[in-house]
Amino acid sequence: MKFSRIHTLKEIAAIIGCHYVGADDFAVHGMNEIHVVTPGDIVFVDHPKYYDKALQSAATIVLINKEVACPEGKALLISDDPFRDFNTLTKHFRPFVAANVSVSASSTIGKNTVIQPNCFIGNNVTIGDNCLLHANVIVYDNTVIGNNVIIHSGTILGADAFYYKKRPEGFDQLLSGGRVVIEDNVGIGALCTIDKGVTGDTTIGAGTKIDNQVHVGHDTVIGKKCLIASQTGIAGCVIIEDEVTLWGQVGTTSGITIGAKAVVLGQTGVTKSIEGGKSYFGTPVEESREKLKQLANVKRIPDILNKIK
Repeated sequence: MKFSRIHTLKEIAAIIGCHYVGADDFAVHGMNEIHVVTPGDIVFVDHPKYYDKALQSAATIVLINKEVACPEGKALLISDDPFRDFNTLTKHFRPFVAANVSVSASSTIGKNTVIQPNCFIGNNVTIGDNCLLHANVIVYDNTVIGNNVIIHSGTILGADAFYYKKRPEGFDQLLSGGRVVIEDNVGIGALCTIDKGVTGDTTIGAGTKIDNQVHVGHDTVIGKKCLIASQTGIAGCVIIEDEVTLWGQVGTTSGITIGAKAVVLGQTGVTKSIEGGKSYFGTPVEESREKLKQLANVKRIPDILNKIK
């Protein structure tokens, strides 16, 4: 998430009430999770296991819960609770604004686009030309929808990320300040849920078609001309490259990559990154030909045991 203007390190420290290491006027352009940070971004880290990763990332401002040596060209924000203060910054720069109408006056809707009854279009939403949103589609704030997009009834774009920190009193949610971006010529079935990014974008690439009852987690990037069948569940921070096919009830773990033109057969659990151009099946996932051989051999076990007797 990039800020509307460049802020100084001193200004950011004042918002969260912490001290800092670096020049008062050190430039701060935005805030992001570690997998999408760029120079000028704030990244937070609150566990020693990940200190080095954060300090060596592309982010130039590190919100951290320990005073450490500051890498050259970077700055530190020293906080007793970086998770809490990252949320404070999200509230400050991307505050929740309650709606009082079904279609926000700040939204932009293109030519020949049809919005059926009982849809909700939030603040600062952009919808392109020749789109069709069927009844009861919900589009949260800041969502971007391209041209020639069809979205069927009951689908929700922009719900919060499923991202929590366990504390003694319960689970503390990491607030979502990102967006959902739907590119041109996408089709989305009924009762789908596509979560917005925590700080970046959850993206559905041009020409991709999504069946009914599919869930897409936060910050996932789906490529162009993919096919995703019903009841598939895609976790957060997944990269699905172009022309991938996921058949029904596929599930994935987070933070993996599915290579271009891969085909994942139904009810497969994608537990790791997989190469493109191949067919996969099973849990844990394997190339489908090998997995089917294994299943065929399992059926032979009774005969093998009988021969041993």
